[in-house]
Amino acid sequence: MARQRLGQHFLADLDWREQIARAIRVSPHSTVPLPRDDQHCWIEIGAGNGEMTRHLLAAGGPVTAIELDPKLASRLEHLAKEFPELTVVTGDILKSDLPAVASGRRIRLCGNLPYYITSPILHHLFAYAWLIDEMHFVIQTEVAQRLAAEPGTRDYGYLSVVTQFYTRPELVFEIPREAFTPPPEVTSALVTLRLPGERAKLGLKDEPRFLNFVKLCFSQKRKTLVNNLKSLAKPEKSRAALASLSLRPDARAEQLTVAQLAALHALVEGS
Repeated sequence: MARQRLGQHFLADLDWREQIARAIRVSPHSTVPLPRDDQHCWIEIGAGNGEMTRHLLAAGGPVTAIELDPKLASRLEHLAKEFPELTVVTGDILKSDLPAVASGRRIRLCGNLPYYITSPILHHLFAYAWLIDEMHFVIQTEVAQRLAAEPGTRDYGYLSVVTQFYTRPELVFEIPREAFTPPPEVTSALVTLRLPGERAKLGLKDEPRFLNFVKLCFSQKRKTLVNNLKSLAKPEKSRAALASLSLRPDARAEQLTVAQLAALHALVEGS
């Protein structure tokens, strides 16, 4: 039985499981399945009843299933007896040491993320961007749209920028409510995050400082950058920085690409 406190919605529909397996290349029916000698490990977040775990195991290679619910973890332990490649960790992904879990391998992640903590999980994983090559998550459609949003659109914001700084997001397809037990109140989507993102091109020396700058830029989305940056720079300095980038003096953060925000950061904060 799903526990609402943990945001549990199990992907019960077999056809949708197969569609996800094909999309993340762990199905034998995938257009280009992963090579059998692949040197990655899979880390599954919120493995539940093992709905997708068997697909990951069928692809070969080690799989670590991280499950917060002890009852579900106990069921997964039975699956581990059948598949020695499976390791079950009862715990919170937000407290997990991914390099220790990976044991020297590079990482691919997947999972059906609890909607209420999707953003904290992503931020935790971005801290290990140097070790991760792909992430495939089922999340709320609205959040998936925000991750992949382009500048100038309604959905583009801080979460879009930080995601695109670390990854190359793609909203793969939507999944109807009826595919889950119990059905969530919103539609879901499979989103793929491939690494690296813009970060690899920018080569910033102080990434936390840049991300704090971006957060300030979006702090009041309806206000201009000049207004949002007043605590960092006088308006005339911000306007001059925008002009040097061929941007309007009344530009808002939602209109700038990740690269433009990085360039503005360098001019305003002198980094």
